[in-house]
Amino acid sequence: MKEKDTILPENEDMNINADADVPGNTHLSNPDCEDMTQKLQAEVEEQKDKYLRLFAEFDNFKRRNAKEKIELIQMAGKDVIISLLEVMDDCDRAEKQLNESEDIVAQKEGVQLVFNKLRNTLQARGLKAMESVNTAFDVEKHEAITEIEVPENKKGKVVDEVEKGYYLNNKIIRFAKVVVGK
Repeated sequence: MKEKDTILPENEDMNINADADVPGNTHLSNPDCEDMTQKLQAEVEEQKDKYLRLFAEFDNFKRRNAKEKIELIQMAGKDVIISLLEVMDDCDRAEKQLNESEDIVAQKEGVQLVFNKLRNTLQARGLKAMESVNTAFDVEKHEAITEIEVPENKKGKVVDEVEKGYYLNNKIIRFAKVVVGK
């Protein structure tokens, strides 16, 4: 054994965490270490600040987005309503004419013009009536109200339409209520 090696007695335990007890080891009291600690703490504070600002910004975004969505839902039909106001004005004029005039032919013609304007306005917005009479019954488009006895060539077909079905931009928005032949 070398002379510089220290022999510990068998009953004495060695403390491996006691770096301060070892001569020449001053890393715990090193000023560079304190600067590094302060630098790391400042960086952590900076990251925490960035996180809080980002979180607040995201929370504001969610609130703003929810508000815009509510406004969009409330105003979704605005364009349709505005386009129907002209038809409403025509209805008011037709009602006035019905009360003042006795000419039935002119009244019918005026009311028919109002109906045609309403149909054209809705079609311009993407509404399309479903053609159901004399077509095969389809559960994807039709709602059967009742069945009636019909000749052999009309069995399984739509015989009458109680309520029209409609498409809006090629998507069904109301099923047709129909009478089916059996």
